[in-house]
Amino acid sequence: MPVDVEELLRGANLRVTRPRVAVLHALHDSPHADTGTVIEQVRTRHTSVSHQAVYDCLNALTDAGLVRRIQPTGSVARYELHVGDNHHHAVCRVCGSITDVACATGKAPCLHARDPKGFAVDEAEVIYWGLCAHCQKSTGTTELT
Repeated sequence: MPVDVEELLRGANLRVTRPRVAVLHALHDSPHADTGTVIEQVRTRHTSVSHQAVYDCLNALTDAGLVRRIQPTGSVARYELHVGDNHHHAVCRVCGSITDVACATGKAPCLHARDPKGFAVDEAEVIYWGLCAHCQKSTGTTELT
């Protein structure tokens, strides 16, 4: 990872532990990873780390704002390190792959809801659904315009 993981954890007032460092490395290596993938990658580095420890790390890192949890409809939770901006996601209906999509019109236009009914909106989540390039080729479908 290009950033100092220990400094990142300390900056979020979290203790530096082997499982937390391993989880951050796993998410760096596999953006949009589900919990099973994170556990598998962490256990290749530290075989003694339990499933529960990985779940606890993911929760602590998410609560601290170092990790973002997304859960597209019908999918398990996924985790990523790309936090603090207004990016969205595209999800393939066939293989389930997820990719980041920059906000279509600027910094944070989705945060200005027409009538939020008294809510103080601080985040918007947009998910685009379709077919990834690989699945388009496999199914003979072309990109919709």
